[in-house]
Amino acid sequence: MVPRLLEPVLRDAASQFKAVAVTGPRQSGKTTLTRMAFPGKPYVTLEAPEERERALRDPRLFLSRFPEGCILDEIQRAPDLFSYLQENLDAASKPGRFILTGSQQFGMMEKITQSLAGRIGILSLLPFSMAELDRGKYPQGEPEPRALEKRLSAHLRPAG
Repeated sequence: MVPRLLEPVLRDAASQFKAVAVTGPRQSGKTTLTRMAFPGKPYVTLEAPEERERALRDPRLFLSRFPEGCILDEIQRAPDLFSYLQENLDAASKPGRFILTGSQQFGMMEKITQSLAGRIGILSLLPFSMAELDRGKYPQGEPEPRALEKRLSAHLRPAG
């Protein structure tokens, strides 16, 4: 796995906010990042029809399955959960209980800012950067500082 530069930022955000949302385009690595950052946290994807149905049918019962929180992947698939998440987060003060992932849809972002304001940190994940790709080539702890510089200079062209 290629280490993501956002991982320490995500962990830090989870130590400060009751919930953290990781948004970004499809296939940018949101699920992989959150599962790597929080390997002991229960994971549930709302892409799975049975999980989505449980969340939509009885949101309180659905969330009660995760008293310590969980990773809720593809949260935009069950937008009614946001109100119940607010209630759940207000009942406990522990940071980092819920880690949410989803696409940057306007509707989802509006629900997050309306329902979870002050309770959630929002991070945006883009596809791999050049620095991350270079980091993936070398063992951790042995950065190759010139590799990125060489690679970038090969792609730079004078303006005009």
